[in-house]
Amino acid sequence: MKLFNLIVVATLSLLVGSCSSYNKVVKGDDYQLKFHKANKLYEEKDFDRCIVLYEQIYQHSPKTGEGELAYYRLAKSYYEIEDFYMSSYYFGQYIQRYPYSQKNEEAYFLMALSSVKNSPEYSLDQTETEGAINTVQQFIDRYPNSTLVDSCNRVIDRLRFKLELKEYEHVKLYDKTENYRAAVTSGEIFLENYSKSKFCEEVYFLIVKNSYLLSINSIESKKIERIDKTTERITNFAILYPNSNYLKEVKTIENKINQLRETKTD
Repeated sequence: MKLFNLIVVATLSLLVGSCSSYNKVVKGDDYQLKFHKANKLYEEKDFDRCIVLYEQIYQHSPKTGEGELAYYRLAKSYYEIEDFYMSSYYFGQYIQRYPYSQKNEEAYFLMALSSVKNSPEYSLDQTETEGAINTVQQFIDRYPNSTLVDSCNRVIDRLRFKLELKEYEHVKLYDKTENYRAAVTSGEIFLENYSKSKFCEEVYFLIVKNSYLLSINSIESKKIERIDKTTERITNFAILYPNSNYLKEVKTIENKINQLRETKTD
C-alpha cells in the first residue's frame, strides 16, 4: 500500500512539474524554446498542447522556416485530434500562405480528407458531401500524376453513392407517403442522375406505380394525358427490364390503366 501511494505521489509530482514547465514556456518569450517544446509535444502526440505553441511561433515569425513548419503542424495537429473543420481551414491557409512549399500536395490532400471526414450520414443534409466531392476533385485536377489519385477516385465514388442513396430514399419516402407527383418527379431525376445505379429498376417501377396512381387521382381535364404517359412508362419499363421481378405488378397496372382509358374514350 505504501509503495502504491509513493508511485501515485511521484506520478502526480511529475505531472505537476510537467504542466508547470509547459506553462512557463507558453508564457515566456523564448521562441526557440517554444519551438523545441512544441516539436517534442508533437512527436509525443500531445497535439492539444502543441497547438498553443505552434500558434505563438507562427504569429511571432510567419516568414521563417520555423513559422512555416509551425503552421503546417498546427493544421496537422487539428487533423490528428479530429477537429476537421479547423484542419481544413488551416491546410487551406497553409497552401495560400506558402504556395511554393514542398508540403503542398500533402496539405491539399489532407484538406480534402478533412472535408470528407465532415461528410455526414446519408440521411442528413448532404451539402458537406457535395463540398467534399468538389475538394477531392480539385486535388485530382491540381495533381493529376499524384500517387494519391486512385485513392481520391475511390473516395469520390463512396461520397457519390451517399448522394445516390439519399435521393433513392427520397423516392421511396414519396411513394410511402402517397405523394404521387413527387414520387414520379424525384424518380425521373434519380434515373437521370444515376443511370447506372443498382436501384434503377426499383425506382422505375415506383415511377410506373405512382404514375398510375397520379392518373386515377387526377382531375378530369388531366386524366387522358397522364394515362398516356403512364402507358408510355409501362412500355419502356418492359423493354428495359424484360426479366424483372416487377413485371407481374406492372402488367396488372397496365390492365387497370387500359380499363381506365376505355372508360374515358367511351
